[in-house]
Amino acid sequence: MFKQLRELSEGSRDSLTRPHDERSSVPDRNELESHISSDVRALSAVSEEIGRAFGSLHELRRNDFRALLLIMVADVDGTPLTAGELGTQLGLTSAAMTYLVERMIESGHIRREKDERDRRKVILRYDTHGMEVARGFFGPLGARTHSALSAVPDSDLAAAHRVFSVLIDAMRAHHSELLPQLKKNARSD
Repeated sequence: MFKQLRELSEGSRDSLTRPHDERSSVPDRNELESHISSDVRALSAVSEEIGRAFGSLHELRRNDFRALLLIMVADVDGTPLTAGELGTQLGLTSAAMTYLVERMIESGHIRREKDERDRRKVILRYDTHGMEVARGFFGPLGARTHSALSAVPDSDLAAAHRVFSVLIDAMRAHHSELLPQLKKNARSD
């Protein structure tokens, strides 16, 4: 079944990347949105597989990798996380979060740092060792991605970035709406 879905998806993707001529028809908006949704799911799935490989090769547990990813995303967004904020995003108890943070600090993946904007807060950041490990593993992926995108015009990259930004905002809004239910379920466990 997955093979059939992939073949359908690849066939659909191929039809979008083939040069347009007068005889071919441009997919309608619903089809395009469906293609984009399918592409995002495929990207998410392969990203998760790569993340699992990274975790396995570096003896990280699933939540360890998720923590590293969330720390990086928050940092890039300019909103570094405290341990409590990270614990909320991971759905971990305070004790489990403390254990995770201590293990990650001890292994050299992350460090605690005073927040420059609010010295009372302590935020989590990648440590030098963690950054080196990540670069060593993800560097070849970055090179492969750069090579794959080299033939794509800048205007298409700008359009893709706008699309991804809108999708990320929509997914974050949806996730925010789910949080009260998740918190309620966590209390009942």
